Amino acid sequence: MTIYALGVTRACGLIGISRSLFRYAAKRPDDGELLARLTALAGQKRRYGYRRLHVLLRREGWTLNWKRTYRVYHAAGLMVRRRKRKRIAGV
Repeated sequence: MTIYALGVTRACGLIGISRSLFRYAAKRPDDGELLARLTALAGQKRRYGYRRLHVLLRREGWTLNWKRTYRVYHAAGLMVRRRKRKRIAGV
């Protein structure tokens, strides 16, 4: 906009977005406290995935949905490692 000296309405019209989308700023809550608690729980219960940890968090009184739990869990790199299967020799 500043390079070509266009107004907001004209620039948004050329791009094909609404002016409200141009001004939109996401208001995502801070997940620092949730990340700390999730990391602590995952350290205690190494074999628990995000679904089971989500249940534990809900029991502690956290109000969150599974999508937020998964997002924080995945961003922290807390994935449960897959166990290697034993190979049985073919007869």
